[in-house]
This record gives sequence, C-alpha cells and structure tokens, in this order.
Amino acid sequence: MSLAYLDNNATTPIAPEVASVMQPFFQDLYGNPSSSHVKGTQLAGVIEEARQQVASFLGAQRSEITFTSGGSESNNHVLKGLFLDRNSFLGGHLVISSFEHPAIQQPAAYLESLGVEVTRIGCDRFGMVDPDAVQNELREDTRLVSIMHANNEIGSIQPIAEISRVCREAGVLCHTDAAQSLGKTQVDVKQLGVDFLTLAGHKLYAPKGVGALYIRDGLKLESLIHGAAHEFGVRAGTENTAYWVGLGEACRLLTAEGIQHYQTLREKRDLLWQRLAASIPEITVNGKFEDVDQDSRNRLPNTLSVNFPRVIGGELLVATPSVCASTGAACHSGETKLSDTLKAIGLPAELARGTVRLSVGRMTTTEEVEQGAAALISSWQSMVASE
Repeated sequence: MSLAYLDNNATTPIAPEVASVMQPFFQDLYGNPSSSHVKGTQLAGVIEEARQQVASFLGAQRSEITFTSGGSESNNHVLKGLFLDRNSFLGGHLVISSFEHPAIQQPAAYLESLGVEVTRIGCDRFGMVDPDAVQNELREDTRLVSIMHANNEIGSIQPIAEISRVCREAGVLCHTDAAQSLGKTQVDVKQLGVDFLTLAGHKLYAPKGVGALYIRDGLKLESLIHGAAHEFGVRAGTENTAYWVGLGEACRLLTAEGIQHYQTLREKRDLLWQRLAASIPEITVNGKFEDVDQDSRNRLPNTLSVNFPRVIGGELLVATPSVCASTGAACHSGETKLSDTLKAIGLPAELARGTVRLSVGRMTTTEEVEQGAAALISSWQSMVASE
C-alpha cells in the first residue's frame, strides 16, 4: 500500500542531507567533545558551527543558543527556570494561552500546584490571541508571558511581536514556543522581540530527541539539569554531537531555501484543499481568513484543519489507512471531546467530530497530495452512502 504522509505537524521525516552529515559521528567521530585529546578537540569546532547554523536560522547570536533534547525540555526550562531556583520557590504570576501545547500546559499546571498564579487567555474564532487581552492581564508580579508562535492544529500565527512589545513596556519577560512554526514560516527572534524561544528538531527535518532554546543575551535561567558546566553552564550533559550537527544542518537547509520553501508548502496545501472542496462542497476549514493577504500572514502555509461533514474524523482515518493524518476531537460512546484548540475557537461539537488535521512538508510530493485527497474523498463518500 502506497502511503500519503500528511502529518508533518506531528513529525517530519529526517532530510537525507541531515542523515548524511550525522553519519560520521556514529562511527569515526565518536569522541567526547569535553575531552582534551584529539578525539574530543576535533569536535569543538563542529558543535560551534552547528550552533551558528541554528543561530543564523533564528536571527540570533551564537551565544544565545543552548542545545536541548527537544521542545518539551526547552519549554520546561523556561517556565521552571524563571519560577524556581536552587534556593527557593520564587512564585509570581504566569500568563499562557488556553490552547498551548501540553509541553507548556503541564509545566504551568505543575507551577500552579506550587503556588504560581496562572492566567489562561482565550482567542477569537481564528485562533488568534489579542495583545490587548494579554496587556489587561499583566500584573506587578507577572514574571512571564508564554504564547505559542503558531498553533499546531489550525495553523494560526500569533501576533508575538505585538505581545512581546506589550510585555517589554510592562517589564515582563516573553517566551514563545516556535516548535510548530519553524520550518513553515519565517522566524526572526529580533523581529519578534522575545526573550526566549523554543525549537524542536523533529518538526523541521532533524531527528527526534534534539532541540534548542534561544535565551536573549543578558538573561539567565536556573538550570533544569544540573551537573557539569556544559552549554555555557546552562544545561549539563555530554554533548549529543551527531544530533546537534543534524539540527544545524536542517537549519542551514531551511535558511538556504528561504521563502521559496514556504511558497511551495502553500501550493501543496492549497492543492489539497482544492481537491477536497471540489468533491465535498460542505467541507469547512478552521482558522482560515477570508482576506487572502491576512490568511497568508496569519496561518501556517502547510496546515489544513478541515471539518468533514456527517462523519467522525477518527473513523474516516481508520477507513483510509493509506493516509497518515490526525484528528482534532476524540469521539467515544456518542460524546465528542474537543481538543483545547477547537474548544478555544468555539467550534460546535457537531463540526468538531469530523475534524481532521492535514499537514504537508518539504518532502511531500504532488502525487501524495493527489493520492491522499482521492483516498479521503472515496472513504467519505462510502461512509456517507452507507448512512
């Protein structure tokens, strides 16, 4: 069976170029970079080159990049590093959105259990957070605002530059989880104005188990992992050379491809939508703006969250094993449990039950798009016909 992989927001395949540059570090270049002999010292420059590639991708300085094991660690490090230190519980106030990834929601809930006050801000029907709503929630004891850069389900791109400006004027630090937007839209930390930013390798054609954290120069976080003085003393642990090199190469590739990559993603996503809409007139899109320019600015070019009418999304995907995709709601025993995102945008349960998230990527072919659309249409038609 030929598969159409349309779940790139869950994880991307590793780019062949990335796999290639990683390979030597599993064989000949196996030394510990902290060792003083040749097997170690020959790796120091390699790691710093990878760090520079990540920094260049983000518009940051090399000294502002800390390698991590992925998005969850980076997010946990920011939240816990600002509200806890080795001497005491610092307390205070945290602001997040109501539809953050669990890698933000769960650390926030943990801090809340310790006494941190957490405010969760909603959004409009397009999944957009209002900067004024953030400003209205800031207090004297607010330590951090953490709002995702782009929503992983419907693709809405948040006005982070405006939110960070509001925070800066109030003397509050700002973090954005950009795991879902990097590799799909242009991201520059200086333009966003954030103090911290999260990157996850497996969302941009690098392996799982590697990521990075941007920490603006002049800021310090309490270490999440204590030990030796690796990573500027911020994050202990022997350097994961092969994976860091792979992440650097993925960032170099995407930097080189630039805007053309994002345009190609949009073309494939739009072709997928055109095929579905032509055969299923009742199908609707979540988070899509009517204005073309606004939609281009405020929605990820690869993401398509659609509501298939008269079917349950999970059952549609089961009936279409040749398509790899995700649902937006869980349906059990006649009840529909909406995701936090679908709940936040106020999507009615009868629509949400048929929600499927389709996401294309760098290696998605036009043939996959055509095949995936045809398979979903065929399964939908069969399911509706048998009602």
